[in-house]
Amino acid sequence: MNNRPYTPTAKYLRINNLDILRGFALLGILIMNIQSFAMPGAAYVNPTVWGDLTGVNLYVWTMSNVIADSKFMGLFSILFGAGVCLFAERAEEKTGKSAELHYKRNFWLLIFGLIHAHLIWYGDILYSYALCAFWVYWFRNRSPRFLIISGMILLSIASFYSLFVYYALNNNYIPEEDIKEILSFWQPSATQLQSEITAYTGDLSTQLHQRSQNALFLETQVFLSTIVWRAGGMMLLGMALYKNGVLTGQKSSKYYLILSIVGLSIGFLVSSYGVVQNFAHDFSLNYSMFLGNQFNYWGSIFTVIGYIGLVNLAINKEFATSLQIRLAKVGQMAFSNYIFHSLFCTLIFYGHGLGLFAELERIQQVMIVLLIWLLQLWYSPIWLKYYLYGPLEWAWRSVTYWQRQPMKRAD
Repeated sequence: MNNRPYTPTAKYLRINNLDILRGFALLGILIMNIQSFAMPGAAYVNPTVWGDLTGVNLYVWTMSNVIADSKFMGLFSILFGAGVCLFAERAEEKTGKSAELHYKRNFWLLIFGLIHAHLIWYGDILYSYALCAFWVYWFRNRSPRFLIISGMILLSIASFYSLFVYYALNNNYIPEEDIKEILSFWQPSATQLQSEITAYTGDLSTQLHQRSQNALFLETQVFLSTIVWRAGGMMLLGMALYKNGVLTGQKSSKYYLILSIVGLSIGFLVSSYGVVQNFAHDFSLNYSMFLGNQFNYWGSIFTVIGYIGLVNLAINKEFATSLQIRLAKVGQMAFSNYIFHSLFCTLIFYGHGLGLFAELERIQQVMIVLLIWLLQLWYSPIWLKYYLYGPLEWAWRSVTYWQRQPMKRAD
């Protein structure tokens, strides 16, 4: 058994393709998250709830839905699943075991997620990833074929749940009181919307109450009905794609070209059809919430695969290498950069900062996204020139090993 001490991952051991994909996903995820930072929560799932939906704002929402909604979160989930395998492999190389470290690592991720969700921004995903990691770990040694089949089964559970509720809703099997509760989420009243706006533009204690309510809803009802199956299924797919070398650049350029063309063509087509149908049904509760969302649910999986092919093809062809280098640095400190999104955006939109919640239209939100992208592509390489980790990566690693990790690079 090898008992080498835990040291920073050597540069030559880092998998560049994973870092670039992670940076790509980290930046892309803000395209959708900005809506939750800037607008009442229901507007994320139902664009008719708040804001202008004509002209350039309609174009921004449509493009965001087709190219980003569920896509970059799906890519993050795939990379997280690959990371579970990679972390376990490296721990076992050093000590011959990995379970204890895996559970410590994800226990602390759970704590970080709860702090993030309840004290900073309710839309946190770290909590859900940590809970999923507790059980997907036991799949890490299974074959890619088994992982793909299992992942698709899990993804289907959330889909079947939505279709079941759609059927029950449209055949009057759901009690009237329950329908009103669902409707209050999908199409909140003016009073509900104003209450949320007042809370997030208020003082910290008022924000905390509203944020905790929203976070608890995501951590319980939404997690059990959708996230655990969606995120868990994508993590298993990520394990399979890591094991067969797709994520790590071991396939040919021709393979990645076909993957990108097929994945993006099917994904964009299916998601676009879903957008058309949702507008045709005026984003009604009876159609869009449970049936209309299924086109993007499944289309996004193809799009994620297409993005994996496209990024790996760009790496193979050495396209935009300076951007790739910067994306890799963003990806190496994805945890810190993810929390930076929340700190920066809540400072812009919430009451303890500029208080612009529910004030900016979608095109203006895009300007903020572009600003954050530029900032992170600029400062991430500078930070990692002097330090081994992002600040939160360092903290996470230190508490995992219960030992202060080195931070500064040697001169």
